[in-house]
Amino acid sequence: MAELASSPLFGIALSIFAFWAGTWIQKKTGLTVCNPLLIAIVLVIGMLLLFRIPYESYNEGGSMINLFLAPATACLAVSIHSRAELLRKNWLPILAGCTAGSITSMGSVFLLCRLLRLEEDMTWSLLPKSVTTPIAVGISEGHGGVVPITVVAVILTGIMGSLLAPALIRLFRIKDPMEAGLAIGACSHAVGTSRAIELGETEGAMSGLAIGICGIVTVVASLFL
Repeated sequence: MAELASSPLFGIALSIFAFWAGTWIQKKTGLTVCNPLLIAIVLVIGMLLLFRIPYESYNEGGSMINLFLAPATACLAVSIHSRAELLRKNWLPILAGCTAGSITSMGSVFLLCRLLRLEEDMTWSLLPKSVTTPIAVGISEGHGGVVPITVVAVILTGIMGSLLAPALIRLFRIKDPMEAGLAIGACSHAVGTSRAIELGETEGAMSGLAIGICGIVTVVASLFL
């Protein structure tokens, strides 16, 4: 098993299988809580613990999957282009809403970290939790944050947004698909956007747009903290 785990193909194969299993379980159960990414994380961790496989061995291949994060995020531009007319008519409220969402997210994390007296590196690790992973990692690294903690914070934020978004949309009686999509993308980035796409084409497009705008706003805002 040790020889198999040392191959980069092991990490890639395990990640693909775990996510496929998560997708299959969600389709079979129909439960929102059975998020494929969450199930995949649990399966991978369980596999590594069960066979005592070092994380470094798994990450030899798992890290290669990270190369596709940025291109996958960029592919969301296709759905955004399909709603170009809606974007032109509502560019100001879209920009204002995404800016408000980003500032609120960073501000709340910053204040809580100060209240709990967390170290500077921990604060910077958590500040970019609501933007997509490539941007969050860049912000964290650039300000002395702990990248693994940043990645975990981003993933948990995305999963929570994906799970809670439909219920919150109903709770606050959001009828406009553009508003729903922007809210999901602003707080739960690409993972939430995958859920927004399931809700509707407009929701998915606006959520993808929010990822880009909120990423830019977060990068700029981080320069003043």
